[in-house]
Amino acid sequence: MFNKEEVMNKKTIYQVDAFTDEPFKGNPAGVMIIDESITDEWMQNMAAEMNLSETAFIIPSGNDFRIRYFTPTAEVPLCGHATLASAHVIFKTGLRNENDVINFKAKGGDLKISKQADWIVMNFPKYPLTKIAVPANFNETIGFEPIEGYSSIYNWIVAVAGTEAEIRNAEPDFERMTADGLGHLMITAKSDSDIAGFVVRCFAPALGINEDPVTGSAHCALTPLWAEKLGKTEMDSMQVSKRTGKLKVKLVGDRVEIKGNAVTVFVAELMI
Repeated sequence: MFNKEEVMNKKTIYQVDAFTDEPFKGNPAGVMIIDESITDEWMQNMAAEMNLSETAFIIPSGNDFRIRYFTPTAEVPLCGHATLASAHVIFKTGLRNENDVINFKAKGGDLKISKQADWIVMNFPKYPLTKIAVPANFNETIGFEPIEGYSSIYNWIVAVAGTEAEIRNAEPDFERMTADGLGHLMITAKSDSDIAGFVVRCFAPALGINEDPVTGSAHCALTPLWAEKLGKTEMDSMQVSKRTGKLKVKLVGDRVEIKGNAVTVFVAELMI
C-alpha cells in the first residue's frame, strides 16, 4: 500500500507494468496524480522524459477523476494500459477501496473501472469498423498479405492475417508506415493454441510508438471483430510483442469489457 499524501503531492510518479502479473512483461505506463495547475506543456514534457508509450495524468474532480494520456510526442484520447495502470495506483494508494467503482473522464469517453479478485475490469466504448481494401504496398511495408482490412476511429487500420505465424513474424518498416497510411496499425489473427482466442500486435509510429507492447484500447475494435468471427462474446487475447501481454475481453452491447493485471515496478520522487 502506498501513502495517500505521497501520491497527492504532485512530485510522485509511478511506473506500472500493465496487462501482466510479472514485472518486465506487459506494457509499462507512467502514472501521476496532479491538480489543475499543471499545464499541458508540462505533462507533454514529463511524458517525453519518461519515454514510455503512454504516461497518464489523473486529476481528482469531485467523486470522479479526469484522466489524460500522453505519448512522448502527443496527447491521445484513450489508452487502455495507462487506464489500467492508473486504476492500479488508485486502488493501491487507498484513494478508492477495492469494492468501489472508479469513474474516469477521458477525452475518448467516460470509463468505469472496478476490481474483481486480482483482475482490474475496464468498461470502454466499442469502436466501429468499416471494411476497406488492403492498402497498397502492405506486404512490402509490414511483411505479409492480409486476408481482410478494416478502418476504425482515431485513424486505426486493422489488418487480419491468415495465420498466427504471420503476426509473430511481421517485420514492419517503420519509416515507410506513416507515408503508406499505416501509421496507426493493428495486425491480428486467430490463435493457433488454446491460450487465447486471437493474437495481435499494434504499431503507432505516427505517435512516436513503433510497437506498443500491449494495447488495451485496440481491443475496443478487436473485440467486436473477433466476437463476430469466433461466434462468442468472451475471449482471451494475447498480444505477441516482445514483452507480451494477456487480456480477457467481453462484448457487452455497445461497450467492451477489458480485464487485466498490473504490477508496480517503481515509485519515484521528482526533484523539480
